[in-house]
Amino acid sequence: MKRFIKNIIVFIIFGLLIGEFIARWFALSSDIPNRTIDRYGIQKYIPNQHGTWKGGTHTWHINEKGWPGYLPKSNDNLITIIGDSFIENFMNPEECHQSVYLGKILPKYNYFEASRSGISFIEAMEISKQLDTLGPRFQVIHLHDSDLEESIMQLKKHNDITQLDVNKQKIIFGKMNSPGLKKILYNWKFMYYLYRRFPIWINKPNKTQNSKITLKNNKEGFNFKYYKKLLEYIVANYNIDDKILVFRPESTSELVKFAKDFGFKTIQLKTDINDHWSFEHDSHWTCYGHEKVAEQVAEYLKSLIPD
Repeated sequence: MKRFIKNIIVFIIFGLLIGEFIARWFALSSDIPNRTIDRYGIQKYIPNQHGTWKGGTHTWHINEKGWPGYLPKSNDNLITIIGDSFIENFMNPEECHQSVYLGKILPKYNYFEASRSGISFIEAMEISKQLDTLGPRFQVIHLHDSDLEESIMQLKKHNDITQLDVNKQKIIFGKMNSPGLKKILYNWKFMYYLYRRFPIWINKPNKTQNSKITLKNNKEGFNFKYYKKLLEYIVANYNIDDKILVFRPESTSELVKFAKDFGFKTIQLKTDINDHWSFEHDSHWTCYGHEKVAEQVAEYLKSLIPD
């Protein structure tokens, strides 16, 4: 019996080693950068990391400021770009980032990207406050409807997402859930592959790209007063004169108008029903999608820039 158990243990260890070798050789899962929290409560990535996307098709890197992509050569004539995983854009080569496409259309500007998966609207504003010190001409903040919803603690509390307690008018900074366990999982490639391939422990996401927000004050819709308090807090505590909110094509038009009524410069991206910006297997934008987004953002920027 002891010999049988010993053989089973040896077989499992051997299988794990072979699996780890195959997972790394064929890049069966993406490398995930490790996060940290800065002294202001903002979740960033640990600087100067690099890794490979699933399949080894391209690599990503984290710059010395803790954000994906390259830093601008100069902070003169600066435009910042803030957003979630759509702007983080690990699934595409770095030449497909917004900063690259905008740089081709408006080359007289420098571009600084600050992005991370899971950023809420209120955290994006906190990031913009840090970047205010660089003296940017404009700060472009990419949003989905749910980024506003997730900013409000009263609608649904998320411990790992920075939120605003709209009743107390206080920011509750997000915490990293199980950072040690995640670090082990991300570095154990075979186990991470199994975790992603057979997601029996993964909760179903509560955030979908097709979700809609209604501002109607009724039992079925989200409560109007929460969104009003959120935007009132932002207008009172941040400089919004240089902020441009870029909403995705599927965003609710009344929410875009609501933000505009509070004094924000807004863009709602437009796409033809036959013009596919996203991957077939994923809602994130392809390189083509990013190029089309940058074209629309650049056109809006041109309207703000004096000749």
